[in-house]
Amino acid sequence: MTPAVPTALLADRIRRAGEVAAEQGTDLLLVTPGPDLRYLLGVSGESHERLTCLVLPAAGHRAPPALVVPRLEAPGFAALPLDELGIEVVTWRDGEDAHLLVSDLGGGPGRVGLADAMPAAHVLPLRAAFPDVEQVLAGPVLRELRMRKDAAEVAELRAAGAAIDRVHARMAEFLKPGRSEAQVAADIAEAIVAEGHTEAAFVIVGSGPNGSSPHHDVSDRVIESGDVVVIDIGGPLISGYNSDSTRTYAVGGEPPAAVREAYAVLQDAQDRAVRAVRPGVTAEQVDAAAREPISDAGLGERFVHRTGHGIGLEVHEEPYIVAGNALALEPGMAFSVEPGVYFDGEWGARIEDIVVVTEDGYERLNNRPHDLVVL
Repeated sequence: MTPAVPTALLADRIRRAGEVAAEQGTDLLLVTPGPDLRYLLGVSGESHERLTCLVLPAAGHRAPPALVVPRLEAPGFAALPLDELGIEVVTWRDGEDAHLLVSDLGGGPGRVGLADAMPAAHVLPLRAAFPDVEQVLAGPVLRELRMRKDAAEVAELRAAGAAIDRVHARMAEFLKPGRSEAQVAADIAEAIVAEGHTEAAFVIVGSGPNGSSPHHDVSDRVIESGDVVVIDIGGPLISGYNSDSTRTYAVGGEPPAAVREAYAVLQDAQDRAVRAVRPGVTAEQVDAAAREPISDAGLGERFVHRTGHGIGLEVHEEPYIVAGNALALEPGMAFSVEPGVYFDGEWGARIEDIVVVTEDGYERLNNRPHDLVVL
């Protein structure tokens, strides 16, 4: 069962969402089940063919917010403090047009922000129901709130980081020559749940040449003595907040000197990028802090992805730590720092920590050793 979010905190989020919508010239937010609705109402769930939608007017509009929900699914929302939040519950029955019902609640022409992950099965009927409105994404409004984590959210991310660290601490149990990537991944997935997550959202076991593909999943390849193996793992806690951490291991003995040399460059780059994090520094400056030492060592072409991504109720969310993102970091922003180097068809390595921007610097939420651990 999803733990309750304090009502006062939900009320503040709803109020601020309305204020940001008004600042951005969006008259109405329509939020279907997904991470945005979980953030605003503290309720998880999925969007089905029957429309469930939070109708949230921008600040200054007279209409109160409303939750449109199928009558048969209304009991699932009964535990929410909707009265205290000033949210009207509007139910509908099969056979009624819920999209027209939303348009009646939303008022006249204007600019309507739709949740970024709203299914097209609802987007298109809402477009027909609101023929005179401009449809835009609600993401620019909600990311202004979600990418600045409050103390409760940071505490959940801290707990998630500690939980995934405990899984990496057990890697010697799983990662051995003669075992397939799939066998190792199955054991890791079980450990992710055992160490406090509700599920393993992803498990990457990239051994030997498979490690040179940053988003390799798992395969039946048997791990050999001498392999360098990338382990990238994570998942949500019961609160919905996620972990994500990568470490690289050498299995069955010391790696060659060339691997050690390249890995030392990577380790230095990851540390430099983390130490660059503080309020006022831009996302692209953190990316550059990771990229420059790798490029200076002649390995720039081996670093083929951005340095990081935000994390919270989604594994990937704002802010993105990438060249061209001039966003200035602020306290509460949480994201990965995960440079990598990849040698096609040979091996790869990546080091990833989640960090949170503090008032005067950063807090690292993953604290396992960053060395190339030999198992």
